[in-house]
Amino acid sequence: MPLEILTIPCRTDNYAFIAHDDTSGETAVIDVPEAGPILAALRQRGWVPSHVLLTHHHDDHWSGLADLLAAHPAPVIGAVADAGRLPPLDRAVAEGDRIEIGGETAEVIEVPGHTIGHIAYHFPQSAAVFTGDSLMALGCGRLFEGSAAQMWASLTKLAALPEDTIVCSGHEYTQSNGKFAATVDPQNPALAARIERTAAARAEGRPTVPSTLAEEKATNPFLRAADPAIRRQLGIEDAAPVAVFAEIRARKDRF
Repeated sequence: MPLEILTIPCRTDNYAFIAHDDTSGETAVIDVPEAGPILAALRQRGWVPSHVLLTHHHDDHWSGLADLLAAHPAPVIGAVADAGRLPPLDRAVAEGDRIEIGGETAEVIEVPGHTIGHIAYHFPQSAAVFTGDSLMALGCGRLFEGSAAQMWASLTKLAALPEDTIVCSGHEYTQSNGKFAATVDPQNPALAARIERTAAARAEGRPTVPSTLAEEKATNPFLRAADPAIRRQLGIEDAAPVAVFAEIRARKDRF
């Protein structure tokens, strides 16, 4: 059976996730922006964390960790590349390492760009990937530490996953990302429809995360650097995809 995955709104616009294996009872918490909403969701379902997975070192993704561990001690897993900047890790992982959650094996994917040590966790049996601030709903993370080439390589890696993969990203930025996306991909009907769906969801207070990889590939401009319409809109029809991506990211930074 696939994992049961809960999306937990935290702080003002962060998301944590809980992934639960019903057979074994093992439960992974992915990122801990604050403890309260996560603890409430765990109590409601009678679940106890068996693992905590961290995507990167920015503290809005782990600032609730101490309070979570005080209530439920569990091994903490994060990137070996960020071990010096994360809270103390019980296990430091890198590309290709695997993590067992109940009957499912998660694969670690290194996705530098937003930060140098950023990682994602792919659960192929559950068709889910936890991407933190790398691939996001209609966007990608700002390049605080890595280069455009690193982020493009990371996004290309994630885009190669099966299209039915659920993308569990770390923030509720979809509405603002959509406004920007429309400036570089204005003739995309799938994007226009998604912007409408996003507005309706937010008006009702519903999360727009997770999304599907198929949806991201059809509408997220940061995955669409090879698209001729976007290239024409940007006036760089002959540029390499990484250069198109860099231009899109630079425009988003100024938006």
